[in-house]
Amino acid sequence: MSPPSETELADVGAQLGAALRARRWWLATAESSTGGLIGHALTMTPGASDYYAGGVICYSNRAKERALGVPHALIEAHGAVSVEVAAALATGAAHRFESEVGLSVTGIAGPDGGSESKPVGTHYVGVVRRGHTARVEQHVFSHDRNGNRSAAALAALQMALDEVSAAG
Repeated sequence: MSPPSETELADVGAQLGAALRARRWWLATAESSTGGLIGHALTMTPGASDYYAGGVICYSNRAKERALGVPHALIEAHGAVSVEVAAALATGAAHRFESEVGLSVTGIAGPDGGSESKPVGTHYVGVVRRGHTARVEQHVFSHDRNGNRSAAALAALQMALDEVSAAG
């Protein structure tokens, strides 16, 4: 299966935007391995400022800690690419941007940086809705670097869409 195209990302971003707009909710993002692809997909739709509060590209651990309040001890204990950090990133984004929904991605895009327990392509996607506990999904993609990044961005957009849609 090939990685998603920019059009696929934009389509799911538009669906997510419509769902957020219908509820009058705001979404904020925390992107590490995707480097802004989620924000890009969301802002391809005119009027995204009605529901997209903004995001942080938190590529370094320092940015995760300083911009989004992820505790250093959490990164030390679990690694930047982990369930725990993805949850903290989503929660930090929602809090910092005063949004109903926080969405995060942290992962190993490649071609280097993987390990036996976290191979290249491993990504954790986190979503949190105000008043709820963050949900995190693990994905392992097998594309090249850009394909892994695009696949992770699409997985995140879809997960957020599912969360917002299920909120009724």
